[in-house]
Amino acid sequence: MKSKLSTILISTLCLFNFGFTQAKSTVPSYFSEKEFNSFFPQRNKFYSYASLSKAILAMSFIKIKIEKRGDWIYKITRTDKRNNKETVIRQDKDWNETWAKAKPYSILNIDYADFGASKDNNVNKKELAALFAHIAHETRNGINNKYNDGLMLNHELHTSANYVVANVNYPAVALRKYYGRGPIQISYNSNYGFASDCIFGDKNILLKNPNLVATNAITAFETAIYFWMTPQGAKPSPHDVITGKWKPTAAETQKGYKAGFGMTINIVNGALECNKGTEMPAMKNRIGFYHYFLKKLNVTDANCYCDCAKMEPYPG
Repeated sequence: MKSKLSTILISTLCLFNFGFTQAKSTVPSYFSEKEFNSFFPQRNKFYSYASLSKAILAMSFIKIKIEKRGDWIYKITRTDKRNNKETVIRQDKDWNETWAKAKPYSILNIDYADFGASKDNNVNKKELAALFAHIAHETRNGINNKYNDGLMLNHELHTSANYVVANVNYPAVALRKYYGRGPIQISYNSNYGFASDCIFGDKNILLKNPNLVATNAITAFETAIYFWMTPQGAKPSPHDVITGKWKPTAAETQKGYKAGFGMTINIVNGALECNKGTEMPAMKNRIGFYHYFLKKLNVTDANCYCDCAKMEPYPG
């Protein structure tokens, strides 16, 4: 079965010799390895264009179906498009209870091949600029307002905290620490487990070895793509927000939610950065990176709602 390949890789397919139908490469010329290197001139060599390309390709063969009963009872099915194999990777213990079946049912399908795959390259460029803004901010270790210091850290500087929360589906493994790692600085056992389920079809891979995100560059970028494409709880995905697929409800509008880069800040780190006014330093830094990468990609976001200064953060 053919799948779409994101429109931000170049020459990736020549790196692979698959025994199945290959993904289509529809790559424009605006994002080459040379551009990647210029975007992140001080990057840790751990983060390479080749690793990003391989991660995007690997993720393009994965689809996820998330079914919910109520807000917190999940069934998640993962499809590997290379062999059309469907696997239930999570089914909460209450899924088939009568009282659970009486709750509102919802379904959401996520195709990771949709990352950067719009027919409109301007949309793709804005999405890339938005993702790069967040990963640059999360991994920066340089001078303020230079915007040349992204992808310098492959894990957070302070590693003493365990970032462990009680979670029935994704319990922490003894002696493991779930501090921020990778370009999006994924943290907490619940996020490592969910990411591992979606990426590998096995929650235990990252729960047992969270350091894989800091030592395997392909896995590191895969966690960033997973986070970007996968809604968490009541939040939409950053992908749906920045590509215009998400529209706020009337209730969400009352909370100050608007489609745009500012909403992606709320999704990524709203509890610490949103509803704190226009001078919040971390929020301003993300916005600065966004405009920096928009310029690098020669695209504008004329109607950008870029800040979350008056947005109510998501709980938890």
